[in-house]
Amino acid sequence: MIVGMLAGATGIAIGHFALREARAAVEEFTRAASRQAAEGAKADLRAIRDVAVCRYDALEEMTGRLSFSVAMINGLGDGIVLTSINGRSETRTYVRPVRGGRGVQPLSPEEEHAVRAARLGLGPEVTPGAPPATHAAGAVT
Repeated sequence: MIVGMLAGATGIAIGHFALREARAAVEEFTRAASRQAAEGAKADLRAIRDVAVCRYDALEEMTGRLSFSVAMINGLGDGIVLTSINGRSETRTYVRPVRGGRGVQPLSPEEEHAVRAARLGLGPEVTPGAPPATHAAGAVT
């Protein structure tokens, strides 16, 4: 009986999480569609138009927010995220593709933050860790 109750509670928690994620995705899509409509139908959706830079300290040894992720996204939500991790003796640079507003490969939290901010038109520079603020509608969850 306890196992059944635990399984039921776990199922409810998973369902609640999935519902919350789905609502956030619908809200984000609605805002992106509203932006596209406001800009007019003549815009080329394939042209890069949304850019956001997220600067941060990737390594404990380096401060000053020298590492960064830059999202460059078109009206369809496709593009790239360019990330540079800067240390004292070396720099590593990565490029990850984005399709439909999501990384084709797993993205770091900073990369996801840059993509989301670019999609919402909140660039050019955003603060890492803070949820991307939105216009009059409130905060993105």
